[in-house]
Amino acid sequence: MTRERTSERWLFAVLAASAVLVSGCSAEVDPEKLPGVYRNDDGGQIELSAEGTFSATGVTTSEGADPVDFSGSWEYEDPGTKNDFVYLGVEDGGLGTTGGIQLYVDDQDTLYFRSDPDGPITQELDKTS
Repeated sequence: MTRERTSERWLFAVLAASAVLVSGCSAEVDPEKLPGVYRNDDGGQIELSAEGTFSATGVTTSEGADPVDFSGSWEYEDPGTKNDFVYLGVEDGGLGTTGGIQLYVDDQDTLYFRSDPDGPITQELDKTS
């Protein structure tokens, strides 16, 4: 094998790895555009207000759990990885002793719950307004 051929293969490997890394990144999210109502086909709804409060109705936060209602305050978190999320500080409702939960941000118009960061999405909600 020639040295030129080895260099071409190395360059291809680097470009392929870069493409995989870039494709795993979610779209840029503007936290000021997050307020609104998000719903899914199962009747779940989350409303994020511009004032930093939220209300959730009929949402399923973990696999196998019943839908619950809860409310509180929200804050956008960008940990510098592909897993940006909205932290929901639960102040009232059906989550028992849970003080907060992460609502992941897929893109500007889609939020979802995932009880295990490596597991399946529990419930996805799309922006309606």
